[in-house]
Amino acid sequence: MPLQRTFAKSLVTVRTWPFVIDMGVGLCALAVFMAVVRMAGYWMGSATPTAPIAQNAGSLPVYALYSVMRIGIAYGLSLVFAVSYGYIAAHNKRVEAWMIAVLDILQSIPVLSFLPPALLAMITLVPHHQLGIEMGVILLIFTGQVWNLAFSFYSSVKAIPREMIEASRIYRYSAWQRFWQLEMPYAAIGLVWNSIVSVANGWFALMACEMFPLNGTNFQLPGLGSYIQTATYSGDVRALVSGIIAIVLIVVATDQLIWRPLIAWSEKFKFEQVEATDHVTSPILTLLQRSTLVNTLSSRLWTSIEEPVFRRMARTRECRIVQPVEDADKRGNPLGYWIAGIAFALAVTWGIMQCALMLRHVRLIDLKMLLEGAAATFLRVNASLLISALWTVPVGVAIGFSPKLARVVQPVAQVLASVPATAFFPILLIGLLKIGGGLGIGSVALMLLGTQWYILFNVIAGAMSIPSDLREAASLYKFTRWQRWTTLILPGIFPYLITGMVTASGGAWNASVFAEYANLQGRTIQTIGLGAQIDAATGDGNFPILLMATVMISLMVVTMNRVVWRRLYRLAETRYKLEG
Repeated sequence: MPLQRTFAKSLVTVRTWPFVIDMGVGLCALAVFMAVVRMAGYWMGSATPTAPIAQNAGSLPVYALYSVMRIGIAYGLSLVFAVSYGYIAAHNKRVEAWMIAVLDILQSIPVLSFLPPALLAMITLVPHHQLGIEMGVILLIFTGQVWNLAFSFYSSVKAIPREMIEASRIYRYSAWQRFWQLEMPYAAIGLVWNSIVSVANGWFALMACEMFPLNGTNFQLPGLGSYIQTATYSGDVRALVSGIIAIVLIVVATDQLIWRPLIAWSEKFKFEQVEATDHVTSPILTLLQRSTLVNTLSSRLWTSIEEPVFRRMARTRECRIVQPVEDADKRGNPLGYWIAGIAFALAVTWGIMQCALMLRHVRLIDLKMLLEGAAATFLRVNASLLISALWTVPVGVAIGFSPKLARVVQPVAQVLASVPATAFFPILLIGLLKIGGGLGIGSVALMLLGTQWYILFNVIAGAMSIPSDLREAASLYKFTRWQRWTTLILPGIFPYLITGMVTASGGAWNASVFAEYANLQGRTIQTIGLGAQIDAATGDGNFPILLMATVMISLMVVTMNRVVWRRLYRLAETRYKLEG
């Protein structure tokens, strides 16, 4: 006689899977802990500026760990800084214009311009440990990741519909409640997609940050960036392919374990009045939502932190008295602004004096070459922006409107964006040299590889943020293709497109360092441009030329900001702001 089942199969599944999921979460947490312990032991060791790079596949897991930890720490710092900076700029009209101008300048300065001061400062801060060098490298990767996140959060906060802000005042939200329950949710979609491109740009910057010359010392840190550069310079195709495959595997794992769940989670913050029929799904997010361990820890931890804060805020004047939006924007301490302004002015004055003393050593012939290089690089940057926008806007809209297409195309785009373009550049350059193209054309191609993703991912975020009811209304009223683009799509994605164009411009200036100066098969190939002059000045320790080139980039960026980008941002905040 066959045995009868004592439990229903559905009950066994319900009881078993959460335990298995909790075990998986625990093992992942243990793996992260061991990785942190391994990195801490390496960082606290004696300083080793030049580490030997083994060109074998067995070393790839350790190199991958070092590179992923550097990019991860830099991204965490970037996210905190970007949200803080964007919040202050969006809420403080006294310093908003200055902060956005500074942000625009900083995101356009190439990574190598930050390299000497950042690295020397960190080594001086921690002189006898590897931690000093690692802090310098992480700071450099931070400069390649943070700016587009700050622009994204700032533009999202400025684009919040006015009636939602007024509702938060009517319900007497404190600044903390408004930040967590309105501003962060509204900015979530843009932050997630810009996080993808920030981490991708971190892989791009890794090539310059793990292996570089400075003041006669060839810094070489263990990591995938050094591995790929060493394989490129030595012509070891097998090692080069192995390094690229390792990065691709890491990017695919990151997409499935982190970005796909975040994209699916952020869809609940979409501003719409009817529920969309198609949703982005993530098996990993579904498993985490079923995890008893994750749900218990998050709910208890969040409640223990949130409740005391909200109780204390409920007794403040801000939560007891309804304040109009106009009055809230005028708040602030004038004395504090004056003190901060005077301190900032003194610091700027001292910096200008030091720069003037250093720029005295720039000769007239050097200034002429820098001006020629500035004109050439400016044309290349704008050419790469135009070419990028021509294909990323329609493709980004198609991906943002179709979750099914996004599930297929988005991981591929993320992989292509994350693989360092400098790894393919030697192959591209050899081909161009054979057909007579030269580095002048190759530099534009490399700028495209490094900047087009900023526009693509921002356009995707903009298309996803367009409410489904507006899209259904366009279909109901039988809009033509031209009417859909001019009435719905372009106005809907306009704030995100401008953010993508601004950050792509900064990415193009950053990529100019790699695009205009290359070491290939034992010889140096370069073309006229500020990027090539910055690269050469960094290697030679010629700080006056490096400073002058950076000043020229800043002046061009400020001019473009005032003439073009600031006006477009103002248009996005007024005419193309989504209102209920």
